[in-house]
Amino acid sequence: MTVRLHWFLPTGGDGRTLVDRHAYASNHAGPVRGVRAPDIEYLAQIAKAAEQLGFEAVLTPTGTWCEDAWLTTVALAQHTERLKFLVAFRPGLISPTLAAQMAATYQRVTRGRLLLNVVTGGDSTEQRRFGDRLDHDRRYERTDEFLSVVRGVWRGEPYDFHGSHYQVDAGLTALPPDPVPQLFFGGSSAAAGPVAARHADVYLTWGEPPAQVKEKIDWIRSLAEREGREVRFGIRLHTISRDASAEAWATANRLLDDLDAESVAAAQTALGRSESVGQQRMLALHGGSRDKLEIHPNLWAGVGLVRGGAGTALVGSHAEVADLIEEYHALGVEHFVLSGYPHLEEAYWFGEGVIPELAARGLVESAKAGAPVLVGSGR
Repeated sequence: MTVRLHWFLPTGGDGRTLVDRHAYASNHAGPVRGVRAPDIEYLAQIAKAAEQLGFEAVLTPTGTWCEDAWLTTVALAQHTERLKFLVAFRPGLISPTLAAQMAATYQRVTRGRLLLNVVTGGDSTEQRRFGDRLDHDRRYERTDEFLSVVRGVWRGEPYDFHGSHYQVDAGLTALPPDPVPQLFFGGSSAAAGPVAARHADVYLTWGEPPAQVKEKIDWIRSLAEREGREVRFGIRLHTISRDASAEAWATANRLLDDLDAESVAAAQTALGRSESVGQQRMLALHGGSRDKLEIHPNLWAGVGLVRGGAGTALVGSHAEVADLIEEYHALGVEHFVLSGYPHLEEAYWFGEGVIPELAARGLVESAKAGAPVLVGSGR
């Protein structure tokens, strides 16, 4: 099992800060410092860099502050050749038969470059913006039915389904996707585990310390075995990798420079209202304090002080970051979905620094070790 590397498309905006200023730019009189708009030209730069450096795919998020993942990525497919797109979407906001049809069309348009990230949703306020009023556990029940329908209609013959949330008669994707997109799925709650076991190709966890990640892997693996299935595993992390460890930690500390105590407290209060068990586990890693943010060697929880979702980063020299990736890989983690601020520059730091380290250890295919570095003669 080799390491499979993926990068991230910041469709809500990018920049040199952890503060989500792009989401509130209308409150400012002028341009917001250090923030880059998620226009297609900038996102294409990131996508092309990811492809050149050897990343397999890019995760594209979903949510209020993001551009639509389906539309954005199919546009970016015209700017790239091999890069796959891990498209995040929320079951329940569209028909499962329509979602299956969209995925099939996407595969034909991009020649098989679609992966799907199923996001059930852990924030009722966010869900209500899109007209969804189900509670946390019922959303997972609906996701279970949704994915049953999607996989059913991908068979290419009429499919009937009669559940609590969906009633489908002779559902059909006339031209099934080829290949069938892999389903990435995350969720830390008791309601999420069985859904992952029944439907996920890759179970995706946020970047908790290795011991906690192992507990999750063991949990999902045991549930999948009861279903007669095998599930692969992935992890979602940020990364700050530099030629020297001190440089990486200095960069991490600079990311906190914009964060005053009031900003952190406000973010923690907002995040604390989330119904997501995974989000609560992220908050517990640091407790809202700047003290002891290195929660495991070279694993830093500073991102989670103000940002929801994945709140930890791999921080250190290229070799140290590779060490921690190797530690997760030894637990059974195959897919690493990474990001960094800003995403264009950090893609190069990781791609030119860490990927060659991983290749030298036999963890990635040498052909994916990025473009060769040419050293000029000084003329």
